[in-house]
Amino acid sequence: MNFELLLVVITGITGVIALVDRLVWAPRRAQAAVTEKVPVIVDYSRSLFPVFLIVLVLRSFVAEPFRIPSGSMYPTLEIGDFILVSKFSYGIKLPVSQQKLIDIGEPKRGDVIVFKYPQNPDLDYIKRVVGLPGDTIQYIDKHLIINGKPVPMRFKGVYHGEGSGKMMDGAKVYEECLPEEGKCHEILLDDETRPGKSLLTPIKVPPGHYFMMGDNRDHSNDSRYWGFVPERNLKGRAVLIWMNWDGTVHFNRIGKVIQ
Repeated sequence: MNFELLLVVITGITGVIALVDRLVWAPRRAQAAVTEKVPVIVDYSRSLFPVFLIVLVLRSFVAEPFRIPSGSMYPTLEIGDFILVSKFSYGIKLPVSQQKLIDIGEPKRGDVIVFKYPQNPDLDYIKRVVGLPGDTIQYIDKHLIINGKPVPMRFKGVYHGEGSGKMMDGAKVYEECLPEEGKCHEILLDDETRPGKSLLTPIKVPPGHYFMMGDNRDHSNDSRYWGFVPERNLKGRAVLIWMNWDGTVHFNRIGKVIQ
């Protein structure tokens, strides 16, 4: 049972108990000749139901916290980053079922998105959207090609990390600018340890699906390995780093807007 389902169940149970108490049990206690003590489970349900309901609404429809567990998004996101994910960027969805109620917008190329891993929906992944429905994607010699056109890249220097990021020391930092949206972001290319997976044959993104890649291109388990992400798996857009804990607090990470 995942946390979201557990939260829905607990909110429902405490809500039902609080409602029945208000409509049935509380009037009976008021009419009793002897004052009856409120049962512990009823007392806790009445107190905690509003709290569970607020958490459920905020987490399902507004924003959800998420911790970066791996280095697949260096240099944009580091191990130990705590981020906020906007849950309404791509529509209002019901919790658990993820049935879309209100269509607000669609992912744009370059968005950093948290989604349910297609091969195991109980796991949350975070990657960058590089391929929209209808796009053709190639990745040749560490170079991303979208719809037959190489994505512009500019060398920026050598990466020097802190904490867990030291494992990527010496990797090359490039600025990559995706087409149409005009969004630029930094990526890492590691020439020393592994070549990364190439896509020599163009792959077309099917309708209702997205092609995701990590910014740490040679150390990312992404769509190159397991395919496309269906729209129903999208949880929200990563917008802000609100904390970083990687053995110690890195204050320079706090408050960073995710590009």
